[in-house]
Amino acid sequence: MSDAGTTFTPATLRARILHEDADVFIIDKPAGLAVHKAGRITDHLDLYLPFLAEGGAEGDGTPPRLAHRLDRDTAGCLVLGRSLWALKRLGDMFAAGHVEKTYWAVSEGIPEAAEGIIDFPLLKLLIPGAWNIVTHPTGQPAVTEYKVLGTGNGRAWLELRPRTGRTHQLRVHSAAIGCPLVGEPYYGPVRVPPGNLHLLARSVRFTMAFDREPVTALAPPPPHMRDALAACGWTEHSGV
Repeated sequence: MSDAGTTFTPATLRARILHEDADVFIIDKPAGLAVHKAGRITDHLDLYLPFLAEGGAEGDGTPPRLAHRLDRDTAGCLVLGRSLWALKRLGDMFAAGHVEKTYWAVSEGIPEAAEGIIDFPLLKLLIPGAWNIVTHPTGQPAVTEYKVLGTGNGRAWLELRPRTGRTHQLRVHSAAIGCPLVGEPYYGPVRVPPGNLHLLARSVRFTMAFDREPVTALAPPPPHMRDALAACGWTEHSGV
């Protein structure tokens, strides 16, 4: 099951704020909640963003807007801009790779090397009514750094650092080295229902201006990942 409920209230959404200042919100997006309307999706985060403008400590009461995207089934750090200037600044930083992003995942299978770089171009294939991402020499460059943080029961607890920001990059790259993510509905060897993907946007770090302290946020593992992480050695006090 996903971690997303059927509805948000102002209080429940504000309880998921990881960082707030005059320029940005960073929230802990639950797995299973799309960030915007698409196709048949009717319940999405955009519907609830006005709640963040209610009772906020900073800002002018204008609802924030998405500065980037997370897959529907990915949990964790999602950055929102609170002004046109902030959105432009964040967009430029994400495009230039100046936002440090770290993900945690649990994979079926353990990489041969304890750490390394996955460098496979990714191509989006369009078919009537659907699309898919594949590794292909003519695709867009895509690079992911990985590190094995722990193992157990034939699975690996992975730290993933994307150098590029392609659609489904971490999911396709993990599958490409023989380690599809637990709960992977599209790129694993067995099709499973969406909603239980073991992928967490663990942390983000960036600097809005040279004379300011870096903005950082850390998202806790969601409920559906905790048992699998614990089986690979994670504890509440792992210190990573």
